[in-house]
Amino acid sequence: MTALTGPPPRREPSSVLPWLAVPALILFVGFAVIPLLGVFALSFTTWDGIGTIHPSGLTSWRAVLTDPGLPHALWVTFLVMAVSWAVQTPLSILLGTFMAGRQRYRAVLGVVYFVPLMLSSAAIAIAYKALLDPNFGLGAGLKIQTLSQDWLGRPWLAFGVVIFVVSWQFVPFHSLIYQGGVQQIPKSLYEAAQLDGAGRIRQFFSITLPQLKYTIITSSTLMVVGSLTFFDLIFVLTEGGPGDATRVLALDMYKRGFQASLMGPASAIAVILVLVGLALALLLRRLGGRDAGASQLEGA
Repeated sequence: MTALTGPPPRREPSSVLPWLAVPALILFVGFAVIPLLGVFALSFTTWDGIGTIHPSGLTSWRAVLTDPGLPHALWVTFLVMAVSWAVQTPLSILLGTFMAGRQRYRAVLGVVYFVPLMLSSAAIAIAYKALLDPNFGLGAGLKIQTLSQDWLGRPWLAFGVVIFVVSWQFVPFHSLIYQGGVQQIPKSLYEAAQLDGAGRIRQFFSITLPQLKYTIITSSTLMVVGSLTFFDLIFVLTEGGPGDATRVLALDMYKRGFQASLMGPASAIAVILVLVGLALALLLRRLGGRDAGASQLEGA
């Protein structure tokens, strides 16, 4: 007689889940970790991008850290980061809260308003550059003197244009994040507030904003770290000018590496950008005060 065999033992889900992350881990190592290590190694060399790579020790780092243009590029980078955050965050919260309503037209507006994010940054920069041209742009066509200024030829006007265009493109993305956060807030909180006689403004400041604390941390992290990589939009729109008024660190890296053929110093700047981004991300995570996984329970 053959022995009766039962069904094969079931694997616990906890033993299978780690293997599901292996493909993503391989991609991350292959396309993020290894290139980053290569850039770090390249920062200790002298290379023009074509010829032979020559090890040069700390030569590239000395050239970058002693360059008087580095503090200015860092200042402009942090200024763009801070001002764009201060502009985008309130607008994104208000628009996200508005689009979280139940009216049908709000969903249509949400879809239409999301269109700028799907456009290329270079294409957006070309369009705005043409619109703001003082001789052939929108102001000259409509014969409005206020719009016919040299927007990209004056330092603070050019800086303001960069902030406006960046906000115009990326506010829809962060509005979508806040829309999802608002929709997770229990309706019972608003019902209780209405019974206590709280109006919409009081509900917004007493319920919506506190419940969006960790959504704000997430959005701010994406916004701050993403602002370190602004390159194509600024390159096409102002090329870092007028003068060096909009020369951010990412643009400085490009000009050193691909225009001056100094791949060593450019790689050193790339490493600095990564370190600054990691430091800011860890700082914002620390401000959150709890694990990212726990933040998914927000509003519960």
